[in-house]
Order: sequence, then C-alpha cells, then structure tokens
Amino acid sequence: MSSEVTTKRVAKVIGIDGSVKGEIELPEVFETDLRPDLIRRAVISSQTARIVPRTTDYDAGKRTSAESLGVGLDLARVPRVKGEHNPASGAGAFVPNVVGGRLAFPPSLEKKYHERINEKERRLALMSAIAATSDPEAVIERGHIITTDISLPVVVSDEIKDLKKASELRGFLERASLIHDVLRAKEGVRERSGKGKRRGRRWIKPKSLLIVVDDPDSPIRLASRNFTGVECVGVTELNVERLAPGGHPGRLTVWTESAIKRLNEIYQ
Repeated sequence: MSSEVTTKRVAKVIGIDGSVKGEIELPEVFETDLRPDLIRRAVISSQTARIVPRTTDYDAGKRTSAESLGVGLDLARVPRVKGEHNPASGAGAFVPNVVGGRLAFPPSLEKKYHERINEKERRLALMSAIAATSDPEAVIERGHIITTDISLPVVVSDEIKDLKKASELRGFLERASLIHDVLRAKEGVRERSGKGKRRGRRWIKPKSLLIVVDDPDSPIRLASRNFTGVECVGVTELNVERLAPGGHPGRLTVWTESAIKRLNEIYQ
C-alpha cells in the first residue's frame, strides 16, 4: 500500500541585515481556507461591539423620596416629596400624571447594534485572516506594495525585537525591501471630507506593515510607532481587525520566528 506523504510549508527567515538566514516550518493555521465572508462578519461584530447605545436612563425620575400620605387627610393620594412644611407634589415625584413628573412612556432602545457572531466562527475568521497574510494575491489586492524578492509570509529573526530606534528599523525595512509599502502609507495620508474633520477624525491614514512578536513589550514597539500605518502587536493580541482592516484580508505582515512558534502552540 502506498501512503501519501504530506509536505509542510516552509518560509525563509530574513536576518536583520536583509539576508536569508534559514527556513522555518509554518504552522497548519497557514493552510486555512480563505473566507472573506467570515472575516468581514467578524470585523463588523468587533466594530459594532464598541457602539454605546444612546437612550433614556431606565431609572430616570424614579430616584426620589416621594411617598403617598395615604387616606383621611382630604388630599389626593399623589406621592409627595418629603421636606419641610407642606410636602410638594409633582416636582421630583416618580408618577407621570403630575406636573414635573417623569415621562409615562420614555423612548426605549429597540435597535440591536451589536452584530453577534459565534465563537467558533470568530476563531475560524481569525485563522483565515492569518492564512491570508501568506497569500500574495490577497496582499496585492489590499493595495500593499511587495517586490518580486519578497516571499510570503515574511518571517524575520528574533534580532528585530531589540531594535529601539526608528532609524534602525528603517534600515532593516530598506534592506528587506519592505520600505516601499511604508512610504505608500505615508504618501497616502489625506484630509477627510465632510463634518468628520471637526469630530476628531480629520486625517485618513492608510494601513501598512503589521509586525507580530511573541512579547508584546518588545523594544521594537518604540521603533515602529513613528511610521505611518505600521503597528506592532504581540501574537496573543491578534484579532481580525488588525489582520484584515475594514474586513479586507491580506495585510502585509512581518512575523518573528518566536511568533511563528507561538502560533504553532496556539493553533494546533
């Protein structure tokens, strides 16, 4: 009987000097099928989860000391606010049929803002977004610039984690032919049209590299924060929004060796 031999995918490991240092086996998560529908649904779920519903407070008008005085006093049995002299009815009372009372039927929240998604679907969407970082067609379709000498996924040695200065990181990006996409994002910054300019979102900034490390407190965070569109995250901080901004999979991602090994532990 002939047994089928499954060959695992490997990726080139780029050193800090831009040369190829070796190869590394890729985890099975990079073999996940591309599911743009699930990825977009997971992104919408994350975005709508941050919406704060605006409606009337459920206890509005009910936080009061008003009580009815009961019968036998030749007074209406309307709840009256406690205080000196004669108790006052209406003002601050929690009944809706008096002057100054609460609303009888205040506006209620009926719209469901949060687009919920199952946990298994969210996990599959995240795995699919990770696999899309190794698909050249998806990366180019997102608008990223990759040269012919770049093989996806981009895996670099752990030496990159110790870069503290932006000039050091820029030198590495130039040697690894990744600087072109960073310049594309910098030149693509533009002013938003419409009223959003005066609502705290004046500038539209394109997304560029996503650097994934195993330790979220690595010094490279300081070196990367001054580049437009470049983000540095820990492998445990990955989510679909970072890997597929706007619901479009295929973000140009740089993985460290230790991050790839950690992926193998998380997605087995």
